[in-house]
Amino acid sequence: MYKIIGFIAKPLGMLLSLIYDLVGNYGISIIIFTIIVKFALYPLYAKQIKPTVRMAEFQPKMKEIQTKYANDRQMMNIKMSELYKEEKFNPMGGCLPMIIQMPIIFGLFALLRRPLDYIASDSMIFAAHESFLWIMDLSQPDKWILPIAAGVATFISFSMTQKQQQVGNTQNQMSGMMKGMKIIFPIMIVWMGRTFPAGLALYWFIGQVIQIFFNIHLNRVRERLRFEAEARKKNRK
Repeated sequence: MYKIIGFIAKPLGMLLSLIYDLVGNYGISIIIFTIIVKFALYPLYAKQIKPTVRMAEFQPKMKEIQTKYANDRQMMNIKMSELYKEEKFNPMGGCLPMIIQMPIIFGLFALLRRPLDYIASDSMIFAAHESFLWIMDLSQPDKWILPIAAGVATFISFSMTQKQQQVGNTQNQMSGMMKGMKIIFPIMIVWMGRTFPAGLALYWFIGQVIQIFFNIHLNRVRERLRFEAEARKKNRK
């Protein structure tokens, strides 16, 4: 796993170093770097919506199977598999983009936590220790402002993502976990932000702000796709 993270972190480090050479400010470089990375990952975020909306089309059939075979888990799984095959639906389709993102996210964290491990440029030796706004040294933790801002942005982003996870008027099986994570994860971000380099906390805060705007757009796309799915159901009747 460490080799995979290093394999991803090194080209990301080259990108961050290139941006720094152009703008000459490490804090601004992290912001630009974050924007580029988030927009590069946008197609993966968008791809997660379609399977969720697609499932809404045959949600009544799923509920019927779950009710009919509530006491026979094995038969329920068989019938659900048959339904997925009939509808040409892959239940893991929405998870694949997230799985692809995880190594990239780990690589980003490794890079911004220890930039000199993955960037060979001499200019970056001092860049990581530059000041930015109220932060005296981006390689040192910011105890309160950035961690709290990152935690709040994470809470808002998670709340909006949870809305995307809804199917019709019900939530999927992950909804219970999502509710818990909506509270726990932002608290973890605040705690980690107070111990990790401020540059990493800055990346996470900017990334979550961008994700909020992504979610606003993706929620609109989700509603449009759901409306189209409802129209197809009516036409079948």
